[in-house]
Amino acid sequence: MDGLLIGAISIGVTVLFIIGVPIFLIIGFWVVGVSLVIDFTLANIGVTLYEGLNFFGLLALPLFILTGDLINNAGIAKRLSDFAYSVLGWMRGGLAMASLGACGLFAAISGSNSATTATIGSIMYPEMRENGYDKNFAAATVAAGGTVGIIIPPSIIFIIYGFLMNLSISDLFIGGLIPGLIMVIAMQFACWYLSRKNGWGHLIKFDVVRVARTALGAWLGFFAIILVIWGIYAGKFSPTEAAGVTAGFCLIVGLVMYPLNKMLGELQENEGPGKTLARTLVVQGFKLDELPSVIMRSGQITGLLAPLIAVSVVMQQILSLLGANEFVTNLLGNLGGYYPILFACMAIVLLAGTILESLPNTIILAPILAPIGAGIGVDPIHFAVIFLVGDAIGFITPPYGLNLYVASGITGIPYFRLLKYTVPYLLALMIAWMFIILIPELSTMLLVHEGAGIYQHSK
Repeated sequence: MDGLLIGAISIGVTVLFIIGVPIFLIIGFWVVGVSLVIDFTLANIGVTLYEGLNFFGLLALPLFILTGDLINNAGIAKRLSDFAYSVLGWMRGGLAMASLGACGLFAAISGSNSATTATIGSIMYPEMRENGYDKNFAAATVAAGGTVGIIIPPSIIFIIYGFLMNLSISDLFIGGLIPGLIMVIAMQFACWYLSRKNGWGHLIKFDVVRVARTALGAWLGFFAIILVIWGIYAGKFSPTEAAGVTAGFCLIVGLVMYPLNKMLGELQENEGPGKTLARTLVVQGFKLDELPSVIMRSGQITGLLAPLIAVSVVMQQILSLLGANEFVTNLLGNLGGYYPILFACMAIVLLAGTILESLPNTIILAPILAPIGAGIGVDPIHFAVIFLVGDAIGFITPPYGLNLYVASGITGIPYFRLLKYTVPYLLALMIAWMFIILIPELSTMLLVHEGAGIYQHSK
């Protein structure tokens, strides 16, 4: 009888999902309904909701979100995009490839897929349209580029995964570095092929001086990236401290650069070498009275994510009580062998990613699938990376495809018109994913802690 009631509740919340009810409410309704059915005290929900967020590492979540908004408002993201175009603009499809590269650079500071898509898309989409690219392709490109937002460190979802599975967040960050770069390169190759085939984009001459100038102009972005990666990799500060340091750095830069930029604009003398250099080094910054709106925007995103984390932890707890972990373990265990089980796990992740956002997907499935991966000898850092790469691919897979919705929102192009040009990027990402799965060293070679990468499997 309990099984029938739980099934009915599950069907009911599925209907709510289809008609567009927010995922937080859907999971909440399911948690409360199932708790009543199995006589699980509702007082536990309140306790678990609190304890689910009472974790020091999660403080990095709002700080990295704020960092992404600060570097966008300060004009640093635009400078990173200009640098990427100066490097790749001489190739057919160079501007679109630069958009993907800019997504990778922005991801190395912000850690969010939707923020990466929205920020780089708002900068690069108009330029791609003016440069002769198909508008649907241009929008699909920034949507695809946003997938690396949760893979290239720092990563919000890596923080959550580490919290759930009791893994070093620093190790997870380092483990995602090379796979994230591989994803960018794979998408750039697909972009180059399509652009060459269709003749999209206006070529610019490769100019070392231009590259040097734009690199110099993006120095603040590079400094922020190096600050995060060096600090975590060298053990100078934890990921949470890195988030605070980076957010503080971007805040100071934005406030200091605004008056400098305004002063340069008011100078009346002729343009000279000194003033040209100053314009190159100084970004636009932002005014102090703009800061509340920036913080409010970041707070709104955090306000959406944090309750979802808390209620998903309760859901995972109830699934454990219902025996979901044992059921999946026994089901996949019958497949036998390293690769059949591993690929079955990844198929589940990919399928779930088509209908769920990465956060609930991770919170629900990671505690179930990660022990299975460990049981067949997969290094836990490697499994985390391949799990989250599969999760990231879900950002451009219908019917959910969060990045496609974000790209549609900033470009005004209907969601379904983007799907045609999403397919080549999906294929490129799938190939990259296979390399990441089959070559564990891509995720573990940079780890320096004792025992990293020692897991062995029997094929």
